[in-house]
This record gives sequence, structure tokens and C-alpha cells, in this order.
Amino acid sequence: MAEKIYTKNAPDAIGPYSQAVKVGSFVFTSGQIAIDPATGAVEATTIEAQTEQVCKNLGAVLAEAGSSFDKAIKTVCFLADMSDFAAFNEIYGKYFTSKPARSCVAVKSLPKNVLVEVEVIAEA
Repeated sequence: MAEKIYTKNAPDAIGPYSQAVKVGSFVFTSGQIAIDPATGAVEATTIEAQTEQVCKNLGAVLAEAGSSFDKAIKTVCFLADMSDFAAFNEIYGKYFTSKPARSCVAVKSLPKNVLVEVEVIAEA
């Protein structure tokens, strides 16, 4: 049975989806963008600051699901501009120290015109 995960410490979903779903011993997060849950707005303007906010949001969702960055198995990362890859990678590496499998792709645009979005599959 799938359990919907919700925390007020991460932004509310901006569409018909859950922040994450826990199935058995796995957690599947929705993609998180740099929305500050306190204000409901994207306040960060640099790739570094947006990546920090994304990771804070993911950390809150993972914690609510009984997981953590150390239990991450796979991430999918979306960048609005691949020239931001090195700066993104620097911040990402501070959080995902267990080095999960990862895909990272550039996309034409992201919701709210953010620079980065990341989703995670983790052990619960």
C-alpha cells in the first residue's frame, strides 16, 4: 500500500501530486525546486542558492518519510543550463555524500523558471 508523504517543512505540491510516496521500504520523492516553504516563493536567484534550497526541501521530505540523504539510491537532476553543472555538483555533493546513482540532464525550462530540480529514490 502506498503512503503519501507530506511535511510543512517543504513546499506544497504545485499540482496534482504528492511530495513523496512511500511504498514498502522505498521512498520516491517528487522533483523539488527552490521554493522556500516559509514564503511559498522562489527567492534564490543563483544556481548555488537554488541547489541549497532544493536539497533542504528534499531533506525535509526524506526525513518525514523516515529516510535521509545517506539512504538515497538514485537521483534524477534537471538543469535549465548545463553550464551550471559544476556549481550544481559542488552543492549536490555536500548533501549526497553516499554517491547514489544519478542522471543529470539539461531541459528547456522548469516550473517557476527555476534553474534546478531534483528527485530522489531512497530506502525508507
